[in-house]
Amino acid sequence: MLPPIPTLADYGLSARHGFLPETLPLTRLPDTYYNKWEAIAANLQALVLTRRLRSIVDQLPVLSTIGLEHESEWRRAYSLLCFIAHAYIWGGDSPADRLPLPISVPLLEISDHLEVLPVATYAAVCLWNFKPVFMNEDIDNTENLATLNTFTGSIDESWFYLVSVAIEARGAPILDLMLTAIAAARSDDAKTVTRCLVAFAERLTDLTNILQRMHESCDPTIFYHRIRPFLAGSKNMAEAGLPDGVLYEDGSGTEEYRQYSGGSNAQSSLIQFFDVVLGIYHRPTGETRDPSSESEREGRHASAPKHNFIQEMRRYMPGPHARFLADVAQVANIREFVETNTTNSELSLAYDACLAMLSAFRDKHIAIVTRYIITPSREARARSQSRNRKAVNLAAASQKAKTKSQTGTGGTALIPFLKQARDETGEPAIEEWTRRFMKRKLKAEYQADPLFSKTELADSEDIVDVKGLAGSWTMDDEVGGICSY
Repeated sequence: MLPPIPTLADYGLSARHGFLPETLPLTRLPDTYYNKWEAIAANLQALVLTRRLRSIVDQLPVLSTIGLEHESEWRRAYSLLCFIAHAYIWGGDSPADRLPLPISVPLLEISDHLEVLPVATYAAVCLWNFKPVFMNEDIDNTENLATLNTFTGSIDESWFYLVSVAIEARGAPILDLMLTAIAAARSDDAKTVTRCLVAFAERLTDLTNILQRMHESCDPTIFYHRIRPFLAGSKNMAEAGLPDGVLYEDGSGTEEYRQYSGGSNAQSSLIQFFDVVLGIYHRPTGETRDPSSESEREGRHASAPKHNFIQEMRRYMPGPHARFLADVAQVANIREFVETNTTNSELSLAYDACLAMLSAFRDKHIAIVTRYIITPSREARARSQSRNRKAVNLAAASQKAKTKSQTGTGGTALIPFLKQARDETGEPAIEEWTRRFMKRKLKAEYQADPLFSKTELADSEDIVDVKGLAGSWTMDDEVGGICSY
């Protein structure tokens, strides 16, 4: 018997908001007992600027989580404490390797409740950190979105988060759409599957259009030097001053240092859902497709590779979201259905269109990463080498490379990771001409993009590894890439 097709509500998801909460994030915890947390978050920028945050946090009482009732309150508390925790760690002249009891104790309890790791995840800074400007307007429009918390108070930081929120909101209907397609494939209803795939491809075009708006209100220099350092995790951060990670105090006296990756778009359940439902299989970075020795069908249904970066990022998602992806993977049948109906040209074309649009989305992402991370990293490193400055914090450490390679957020080589993910997106294409078209078309579109200079494009081709979105990734000859951490 086939496993049942997942129902969105069972995972706290909805056809209207997708992975965003159906109940909009709270702008404030209703219980005045938590006013101290709210006050610190509201004044976070001033406290960091005046170097008073750590002393204020150290003097806080350890508040109980007993006053948190509804899930929206738990999510608000989680986001608050993650912002305070990262500001505490990275908001000084050197990073703090210990998180004090007033923050770590409630954060650990809240994280356990929400089934998410106690670090500034994608959920903390994006999914649960927004509000609509006007309640009667949609939240899939960046002009109707505002952030609740930021580290810097800058428009650039807010915009960086809100572009992702808008993408999540605009992509939300795809969840129900593709579950419908899975059910239709089970019933051999090619017409419905084709209709769903066409709608999916059209919606992916919308997501790409939103993504390429990043440059409108987020300056690459401000992002790289002011915003990105606060998003850093504690994994592989020795060069930045955290050789062991961060110790979360709990009063037991037996605490151990923890190492977590920083926030990453790889933690977006929506983007991973696209791969799962379309049957896209990702290999370790650098490993090429070998049809003579590898069965793609077996590979897609086999257990995850030992160093699977995508699976690792699911640990940073809210538990119900990660379970939803795992359950969808058990019933995903679209690729197999298309492959057994290759004589249906409309179906094949619709499926290939989805792959092409998703590949285009990833191509735009590569261009943005080049502009916001790679180019500033090269410029900063060149200045650092010329001035021979000693690295004292994450931003400075990003400018100083002890080896030729630089590394990026979440635990992998950034540009090889992104490019291989994009290339693998097109591999399941049914028509050979589609694969050839995608390779040529997307490359030409990328190179002709007016947002990115020839220098930036050249940088993206030349650099192997780079400091990532939010901290240090490792990369050597044996590990790294989309399936490593």
